[in-house]
Amino acid sequence: MKGLVFTEFLEMVEAAWSYEMVDRIVDEANLPSRGAYTAVGTYDHAEMWSLVTRLSHASGQAVPDLLQAFGRHLAGRFTHSHPQFFSAPSLFDFLASVDAVIHVEVRKLYPDAELPHFEVAERTPERLLLVYRSPRHFGDLAEGLILGAAQHFGESVRISRETVSEASGSHIRFTVERA
Repeated sequence: MKGLVFTEFLEMVEAAWSYEMVDRIVDEANLPSRGAYTAVGTYDHAEMWSLVTRLSHASGQAVPDLLQAFGRHLAGRFTHSHPQFFSAPSLFDFLASVDAVIHVEVRKLYPDAELPHFEVAERTPERLLLVYRSPRHFGDLAEGLILGAAQHFGESVRISRETVSEASGSHIRFTVERA
């Protein structure tokens, strides 16, 4: 995982809790990187799981809720740092562009980036079926990113999800419906 994801996570923790909480979860997680992340570095995704698990224990919030909150936070940060990717006319248009546009540009900057795959399986004016595949099991983070993007576009949506497989990573079908 790119270090940018880790630095954003720690910034979210500091803003929502405190710097002391950041220090606590980094210390308790006993990370190979020792929590010294650079935005352009690459780190084992297991470190994110360790940080989120430690935050869950310290805060009393469930891991899925924390990952979803982080996804919403990350979407908000991306809208500010990369507004060119959020110029689509609607949430559905944006989601349809993730693999074909955004991930292509990310790979130009970070050829070693291991990105999840998003595929639009079905689309109507009111409903989008989005298939997510990733070896890292971050479906809750992906759902938070979708919700954060919906907020950016000013669209109210309902999301349901079906886990297709967890054997070699996450394979999830998200149904995104306009509310």
